[in-house]
Amino acid sequence: MIRLITLFLLGLMISSPLFAQDNSSSAPAEDLLLKNYRPESLYKVHNYKADKASFKAVDMHSHAYPQSEEDIEEWIKTMKKNGIEKTVLLTKATGEKYDSLYTVYSEYSDYFEVWCGIDYSGYEEPGFAKKAIKELERLHKMGATGIGELGDKGKGLSYSHPVEAIGLHIDDERLDPVLKRAGELNMPVNIHVAEPYWFYMDMDSTNDGLMNAVNWRLDNQEGILGHGEMLTTLENAVKKHPETTFIAAHLGNSSYDLSIIGNMLEKYPNLYADVSARYAELSQIPRHVKRFITKYQNKIVYGTDMGTDSDMYNVTFRVLQTMDEHFYRQDQFGYHWSLNGFNLSDEVLKKVYQSNARKILNK
Repeated sequence: MIRLITLFLLGLMISSPLFAQDNSSSAPAEDLLLKNYRPESLYKVHNYKADKASFKAVDMHSHAYPQSEEDIEEWIKTMKKNGIEKTVLLTKATGEKYDSLYTVYSEYSDYFEVWCGIDYSGYEEPGFAKKAIKELERLHKMGATGIGELGDKGKGLSYSHPVEAIGLHIDDERLDPVLKRAGELNMPVNIHVAEPYWFYMDMDSTNDGLMNAVNWRLDNQEGILGHGEMLTTLENAVKKHPETTFIAAHLGNSSYDLSIIGNMLEKYPNLYADVSARYAELSQIPRHVKRFITKYQNKIVYGTDMGTDSDMYNVTFRVLQTMDEHFYRQDQFGYHWSLNGFNLSDEVLKKVYQSNARKILNK
């Protein structure tokens, strides 16, 4: 009964359904919708700036956002301005789609690496792995130096072209020959499993990540593996293929409990993790995150996954490099949370920005 009342009151506060009507942020408090809550910090603290990476950085998690020469050249200017020496483009693509992207971006090979996907065509049929390996070898010969971003939110490896592999997870034995071949070709595999834990929780007043979680919710989806089960598929694959390098995108979506990915990083020399697109989730616990990244400084790599504009890069630098506190960037992230910097040491930053990525790329 108490739960029903709580949900009813939440509905009144934010107008059910959650985002049904709009109103101004200047509306009276009793009429303000939660989606329009845009607080501004009043704290008079030092306003830290970070307009450039502390060391020449490799962005290990981005995508082929611009696809015209003019836009790519503009992106390169932005990269130079912000100290990004190279960007890894996780195209997820195979076949003609990859070929077309590689044709465009290979003209700028000093600044980009163009990774490919895995062709899951016929994954339910005999001989799938042989065909997938043949295409992987072709893509590698063309210029693909890595694989990714493979993605599975619970239904299967759905981040792919030309087909989705529903029901096929990264630890499936049908993929074993493909992942083994990736290791032989020295092609690292970037894999996104699960989503932030808030997305699996009830969308009610107890969910402190509600404002972003409700847009990406998984709590109402049937037939998916849960958060823990998804992380198990990752660990199974990493364990089975010690000669293949894996990069867990977004710290394995374990921001709420970093010991999950931390334990894996300790156990498996072939596993790394990127911090891309999880700055908002991590910056709520900056001291804990600083300890975590410092402890695993040899296994963490920088990534963005948030577009190409200069302001986006600056936010990532501000979180990683400074000790700024309680600043808001609702334009960049979907949460109502304020952000806090980690103030990582130069020794750690150099590894996160540069050394670890170079080790992976030059393996």
